[in-house]
Amino acid sequence: MFTAIRRLAAALFCLWLGASHVHAQAVLEPPFGLRWGDTPEKLITWASRHALDVNISLPGDQPALRIVKISARKGNLPGAAAQAVEGRFHTGRLFEVTVHYRDSEVSADEMEARFNKLKLELTGEYGTLAANRQDRTIKDHFATRNLSFHREPVKGLFLLLAYSEVEDQLRKTREATFSLLYRNDNLRQDLEKLLAPQTPEAGAGGK
Repeated sequence: MFTAIRRLAAALFCLWLGASHVHAQAVLEPPFGLRWGDTPEKLITWASRHALDVNISLPGDQPALRIVKISARKGNLPGAAAQAVEGRFHTGRLFEVTVHYRDSEVSADEMEARFNKLKLELTGEYGTLAANRQDRTIKDHFATRNLSFHREPVKGLFLLLAYSEVEDQLRKTREATFSLLYRNDNLRQDLEKLLAPQTPEAGAGGK
């Protein structure tokens, strides 16, 4: 009986998701044709169609979480300047996507230029990104610089753009990567509520 109720609640939630999140999706949709609430199969099918590598993680301490990472063994993902995309699923529903940009064939200066170009494009589309983190540390002749910016175009929907650069001061080399994260906290919280233990109503079973 409890299982049937849980299934009904999940089905009703999916219907609600399609109706109530239309505006949110128009403001901040995940990339690669994905939609909030998608199942992992959609991402995996896309990867299979393009012969991409698929890695699936099942964190032991978070049984409701599935992490699916799709990467190109050589070059970039189809139709993108990114090398990998990672989807996070709560109870089988997509709530977060991270796109990873790295290119060993170009300099750190070029990667930083690409980062700044993407930041400018995101600003034009979603508005000014607020600074999250800007720091530089040096340890054992390695200098690390991190930058990150975020935007919440709609309450509960986040963009996070993060840049990381490592300089080997002895070998005079620099490497840079950056990532763009899309996160739907509204959906994640709703999914968590569906899994939360039901609290018995006061006086239930009493005379």
